[in-house]
Amino acid sequence: MFSVVLVRPEIPHNTGAVGRLCVGLGVRLNLIRPLGFRLDEKSVERAGLDYWKNLDLRIHDTWEDYLRSEKPERFFMLSAHGEKSLYECEFRKGDALVFGNESSGLPREFYTQYQDRLFKIPMPGEFARSINLANAVSIASYECYRQIAAT
Repeated sequence: MFSVVLVRPEIPHNTGAVGRLCVGLGVRLNLIRPLGFRLDEKSVERAGLDYWKNLDLRIHDTWEDYLRSEKPERFFMLSAHGEKSLYECEFRKGDALVFGNESSGLPREFYTQYQDRLFKIPMPGEFARSINLANAVSIASYECYRQIAAT
């Protein structure tokens, strides 16, 4: 249907929660190294519960390896630094949703290299800089699912 990509994730609980979400939606999770944890850590399994074994998981050494092996037709990068709203996206089957890590977001060069693919989740509140990674993945994934399922 679509896929989720986490670039250099750092917190195992977030990755576990995202993995569980991906199992629930039936979508692939791609992780781009380096990872801030080992995948056999109890915390990843705990957050993913018994769903982790059913996860369609691919691990890539670099962003370029991901592009080469997965060949996404289109990808949308979600970032607090995006100019356009997630709700301006028109998703279709085969798209990829790309997220940066918890402490620094996407790699710095992505902000210029992929400027036209940067989107944000609207945050009308004035005191939060960003949304928790697992929550952001959930919001964007269900919007993508909603649009694709409607077609």
